[in-house]
Amino acid sequence: MSKANISRRYALKAVVLALAATSFAVSAHAESTLERARAAGYIRIGFANEAPFGFATPDGKLSGEAPEVAKAVLKRMGIAEVDGVLTEFGSLIPGLKAGRFDIIAAGMFINPKRCGEIAFSEPSYGIGQAMLVPKGNPKAIKDYSSFAGHDDLKLAVMAGAVEGGYAKDAGIATGQLVTLPDQSSLVAAVQSGRADAAALTALSIADMAKKAEGVESTEPFGEVAGKSVKGHGGFGFRKDDVDFVAAFNKELAAFLGTPEHIALVEPFGFGKGYLPNKTTKELCAGE
Repeated sequence: MSKANISRRYALKAVVLALAATSFAVSAHAESTLERARAAGYIRIGFANEAPFGFATPDGKLSGEAPEVAKAVLKRMGIAEVDGVLTEFGSLIPGLKAGRFDIIAAGMFINPKRCGEIAFSEPSYGIGQAMLVPKGNPKAIKDYSSFAGHDDLKLAVMAGAVEGGYAKDAGIATGQLVTLPDQSSLVAAVQSGRADAAALTALSIADMAKKAEGVESTEPFGEVAGKSVKGHGGFGFRKDDVDFVAAFNKELAAFLGTPEHIALVEPFGFGKGYLPNKTTKELCAGE
């Protein structure tokens, strides 16, 4: 084989490799979640059936504070439609990381542990805690301290939610906890006597008490074991979706606190009194 043929052969190989590299780069760029969503005009969001944060209506529509805010912000970003993926709360982060959906819109509290796994938007609200108890509150339960040292009392918490950690901080024994997958299970546990109370955010508890028979809410509280438990909820993203988080935060900041935002979330029990007062950076640092 002549040197000319060898040179042409290597030149051709170089061209093929260059084209392949260009193709890969274009493909990799097209993989951007934000660009893909803008091009398609829709995106998948994960939610848990926990009213009023996120839930499916009887006719199958996605609603709640988090999905409605997400839809409003995404529309401003040029993403007009969302496809909701119903997921147990404890499976939301694994589902996001596995690509089952691209945003968590479930009112998820922002905390250091979760920040280690996923990226968060800036918070969209801040709220305290309450407990669901049987009508009349026969055990006179006020907060987590009511359970510490009382081994006969059982507290229902939701798998993967922050309340399990709050219970531990308050000195509640593991054997006193009844860990359940969703909101309806918490209500059933209190109604049946399997648990003496169920712990969740004040808005969720108020909504549960309103809809279910034989139960009521305690007065909301904001501290556990001397520490603030006012939670701030935001939207979850995969860590490599940096451009998506930045674009979402830009529109979220312009939307929060506007008359349009307040009117949108008031039907779910939110309002001006529930606007966030901490940043994601502070929350991820545990401040």
